[in-house]
Amino acid sequence: MNQQHLVRMANNIGDFFEAMPDRQEALDGIAGHIKRYWEPRMRKEMLAYINAGGEGLSDIVREAIGGGRIA
Repeated sequence: MNQQHLVRMANNIGDFFEAMPDRQEALDGIAGHIKRYWEPRMRKEMLAYINAGGEGLSDIVREAIGGGRIA
């Protein structure tokens, strides 16, 4: 899967949830959406991308899915 496509999709999800007034709810929403709707290989690739630096990911997405929250 194209990593830049995954980054773009993750950032779009982040943009949607970032508008929520409660940051923790936004973080949970991002992680939950990715966990529910992305297939395991997509999530695995995104985690590897973050571990390699995660260039281009928004801060909220990086925070939401870092640390294995989507594994």
